[in-house]
Amino acid sequence: MRIVRFRYKDSIAFGVLEGKTIAVLRYTPFAKILFSGEKITFKKVRLLPPAQPSKVVLVGLNYSDHARELGMKIPQEPIIFLKPPTAVIGHQDAIIYPKSIGRLDYEAELALVIKKQAKNIPAAKASQYILGYTCLNDVTARDLQKKDGQWTRAKSFDTFCPIGPWVETDIDPASLRITLRMNNFLKQDSSTRNLIFPVKKLVSFISGIMTLYPGDVISTGTPPGVGPMKPGDRVEVGIEGIGTLVNTVAKG
Repeated sequence: MRIVRFRYKDSIAFGVLEGKTIAVLRYTPFAKILFSGEKITFKKVRLLPPAQPSKVVLVGLNYSDHARELGMKIPQEPIIFLKPPTAVIGHQDAIIYPKSIGRLDYEAELALVIKKQAKNIPAAKASQYILGYTCLNDVTARDLQKKDGQWTRAKSFDTFCPIGPWVETDIDPASLRITLRMNNFLKQDSSTRNLIFPVKKLVSFISGIMTLYPGDVISTGTPPGVGPMKPGDRVEVGIEGIGTLVNTVAKG
């Protein structure tokens, strides 16, 4: 099931994508899937970020092939950081390249959306707290990351967290091909089987630190091949079984 969040005329709603139409939900999908009976043609809507997180929790250095690329040791525990909700944009929205930035990088990632409040969740029960999976681009001001020695400023500008195009609920995240194409050239190509810390471990670890709320997003890290973007570039994050998140880069 593909859950979309969309704008139609003056309204914002959730729905389930069914071919070329959207079956509109009566409420948000976090408590219960209940259809309103209304259906809208997909071409008539504007897709929005599929969740409105109170926070986006991301994981650094979580692919074994990325660690080898960087010549870094495998971490003993997940390395986590945050992006604010103001960084979130959706499918086909523009990533703004601030004038103050020297280098802006893409990072393709598999992300998950939390379904219900979670705190101190054992890994064996993590699936009960996941609504589904989506694509995410962890946009990073690489020069600021190196300058600051920590990641908050470099990761947190407005538009630095594209998410979408929807949430896929019926998928196993254990072995999915993940790619990034820029201007149709393949830049990243790996599989989630190279994750150092799998999805269930991440939900358990993060919920042991902070309470997770419905709509919160956890992103699982990026594979090798990260690199720079410039204004005018078209960036596509593709994940097997989910779809493709497409954004363009625009001048600030």
